[in-house]
Amino acid sequence: MHRPLVTAILPAKDAEPYIGTTLETLLRQFDDAGALKLVAIDDGSSDGTGDIMRAYAERFAYAEVLVNARPSGLATARNQGLSHIEGDAFCFIDGDDWMQPRRLQVLTEQLQELDCDFVRTDHVRVTGQDRKLVRAPHPWRGVVASPRDAILPADEKTMVDYPYAWAGLFHRRILDEGLAAFPDGLFTAEDRPWIWRLHLQARRFAVVEAPALLYRRGVTTSLTQVRDRRQLDFATAMSHVIEIVQQDAEADRFLPKAVRTVLALSSHHIVRSRRMAPVLRREMRDSIRGLLATLPADGSARALQRLDGTRRRVLARSLRKAGRTV
Repeated sequence: MHRPLVTAILPAKDAEPYIGTTLETLLRQFDDAGALKLVAIDDGSSDGTGDIMRAYAERFAYAEVLVNARPSGLATARNQGLSHIEGDAFCFIDGDDWMQPRRLQVLTEQLQELDCDFVRTDHVRVTGQDRKLVRAPHPWRGVVASPRDAILPADEKTMVDYPYAWAGLFHRRILDEGLAAFPDGLFTAEDRPWIWRLHLQARRFAVVEAPALLYRRGVTTSLTQVRDRRQLDFATAMSHVIEIVQQDAEADRFLPKAVRTVLALSSHHIVRSRRMAPVLRREMRDSIRGLLATLPADGSARALQRLDGTRRRVLARSLRKAGRTV
């Protein structure tokens, strides 16, 4: 039997209601069943997620199921999967999402034809019965470009604002060059530093058309929905972003974008923290103030002026306590 072309990394925790759909659609990705390897990670589930993974693994030509006795978080679980990759390409998928048939076959063909380090796609956001196409914020389709050139302009939504690890396919050289891993231990926002490093250090990418990945919103166990201690990882993740950009040879070019992103996301999390328990709310706001204190003073003042009035008002108190000009 020949080796697989693509490895799909599927971490999940307590995804029993959805993961059967995810796995079923992975079986429909290639005309040749041996083209795909499944690496499933049961990240400390307390339901039947692991049993479903193991049952489906028997239907794949190549499959491994890894089990964590306790939850390690999405970043660490994805990193576990990276060490089991076979073939020339790999992708990520979460346990509550699914793919239209032949998506990975189409992406594999385009990755090869365009000779890219990675390709990215639009996705479909599913909320209950509603479906909405979410376009990757890049104006061209099927055109090879420098990933660095897709970071700016600072005041517009760009590809570093589209961090979803599951929205694409990656050549193995991304792994070999040390660009595939996520910051270990992060439970949320792990894809923010990951996407910045990818766009700063990879050489060639394209946004392409392909059968859709469907991203399920509103799942109660999803980290986009919960308001617990895991959300505090946002500030740590964005600190990683600032460090990555500051170490780049063109830091002055890209820092305004990174700083603006930090301010915009901090405003969002301050508002969101209003519905947290008081102790957690204080911790979140303290962590945001600590993050804001690391920003270059001149850069944060300029970026703040480009935000809308509502965001500036939300950020005002935190910025003052962080010693930054409002």
